[in-house]
Amino acid sequence: MAVDQSRIRNFSIIAHIDHGKSTLADRILEMTQTVDPRQMREQLLDSMELERERGITIKSQAVRVFYESKVDGETYQFHLIDTPGHVDFTYEVSRSLAACEGALLVVDASQGVEAQTLANTYLAVDAGLELIPCLNKIDLPGAEPERVAAEVAELLGEDPDAIKRISGKTGMGVDEVLELLVEKVPPPGGDPDAPPRAVIFDSEFDQYRGVIAYIRVVDGTFAKGDAIRAMAAGTEAEIDDIGFFTPAMTPVETLTPGEVGYLITGVKDVTRLRVGDTLTLKRNGATEALPGYREVRPMVFCGLFPLDTDRYPDMRDALEKLSLNDAALFWEPETSDALGFGFRCGFLGLLHMDIVRERLEREYDLDLMATMPSVGFEVTLTDGTEMDVHNPSDFPDPASVQEVREPMVKASILTPKEYVGTIMELCQDKRGEHAGMHYLSAERVQLEYVLPLAEIVLDFFDQLKSRTKGYASLDYEPIGLKASDLVKLDVLLGGDVVDALSMLVHKDKAYPLGRTLTEKLREKIPRQQYDVPIQAAIGAHIIARETVKAFRKDVTAKCYGGDISRKRKLLERQKEGKKRMKQVGRVEVPQEAFLAVLELGDSR
Repeated sequence: MAVDQSRIRNFSIIAHIDHGKSTLADRILEMTQTVDPRQMREQLLDSMELERERGITIKSQAVRVFYESKVDGETYQFHLIDTPGHVDFTYEVSRSLAACEGALLVVDASQGVEAQTLANTYLAVDAGLELIPCLNKIDLPGAEPERVAAEVAELLGEDPDAIKRISGKTGMGVDEVLELLVEKVPPPGGDPDAPPRAVIFDSEFDQYRGVIAYIRVVDGTFAKGDAIRAMAAGTEAEIDDIGFFTPAMTPVETLTPGEVGYLITGVKDVTRLRVGDTLTLKRNGATEALPGYREVRPMVFCGLFPLDTDRYPDMRDALEKLSLNDAALFWEPETSDALGFGFRCGFLGLLHMDIVRERLEREYDLDLMATMPSVGFEVTLTDGTEMDVHNPSDFPDPASVQEVREPMVKASILTPKEYVGTIMELCQDKRGEHAGMHYLSAERVQLEYVLPLAEIVLDFFDQLKSRTKGYASLDYEPIGLKASDLVKLDVLLGGDVVDALSMLVHKDKAYPLGRTLTEKLREKIPRQQYDVPIQAAIGAHIIARETVKAFRKDVTAKCYGGDISRKRKLLERQKEGKKRMKQVGRVEVPQEAFLAVLELGDSR
């Protein structure tokens, strides 16, 4: 059913996590009769089991919906793009928004404006979208529509009464929102006669058909059989299949300007069709790419090791398969003296890391041990050489280091005003610099801090939630690198460095952390037949030490009275034996010891 370009509306739904995006999308699909009622289920667009279980959206989705307006009786073609809500996936959200002209800003009527609401609003404003604010969940007993409407109105500079009150669960007010989309969201621009250009806003991998690229056509027409080229990656391929989602894949012959759909080329590697890249024809194609593309760089790194070392090849296969679907996942083989063979993996953020690890364990039946998450550092050596360090054990000798630069982020924290003091204290503890403070309403405050990413990846979010009873919300964006006084803290067991326990920390925190670390490990490492010294060191300088005391048999028990020299001789002989044993003995580090280190976030 071909629809004139002036009757196409592309919009996305943006909101903080758990404010009801996917439920509202369900109602829109239901009210436009896009999905057969028998196939309808909750969170229809969240196809991954993990998404449905955690109640979050991880992958973007794009559905074509036909809507007959009650005002002018015309049929309009909507493209609904459902976006992730989490801070880790901000780049994916920005690319999805670039494929739209409008956005529904959904705010929970009981929770109010939260950090991710603000972040996504700014992304939408930067992309020049027409925003339609809606208060969702007004059927809840705890809803406060008047208070939240005032917050949203303050944010957008709108009249509080003009903000639509809806319920994604019951469908109340959703028909009015559909009419607003027709009325307010402009039709897509784009010249049908210009050289074809389309933006990739997401991709997924199908084991039979290769990469499926989700695209929004900007200019010209793409047809089945066309030879195309990705302008940033340089990938060339032929279109095997082209179509749109309803949410099922529906093939068509062509996609024209303003339309959203998919194309399949048989390319087997997701990294060759990257999110944000521009597609054009191989011959007589466009010369200028669409703006906004950037390489996605991993921000958080950690080592993943199979507990059963025989499963190492299985883990490699699993990571290769996951990488087909996830272009942002970085991994390389790593060997640890303590943990054996495994992989050093890079992720967009902590949620991304958690999801990848859980998918490896659940979908590929692997038991994994994860090392402490760290971030990537840039190091300048005294001879002028620059190097990137993703693994603390690769950190060069301190004597040869001239400067270390660590990634910084600008954090935006929204909180009720009574928790401002505790949050400031937390940010100060985490080496934060205060960058601003705004009152969004009489009760809610937005705090801005510049913080090292290394402090956020450990337990910042958990601490923030526990200190504010769950009321504060956090959003952050990278702002570059900054020189910092960082040192490598090593842990030695019996004089040998345990590489998996090494970490990069700020010099001021190294001493208290070294003490806490050695105390924690003393409790977790089992006693041996000889003393085991546990030391924390910076280079050759030992800063803390604890000893796991040896088991000792009472060798003098058989002596009855008599000369002391007899007892001394037995004790000396025991001491000699322990010394010989210590020379050949090797301490096994139990998994509990690694877990104890992961719990150390509090003292950092």
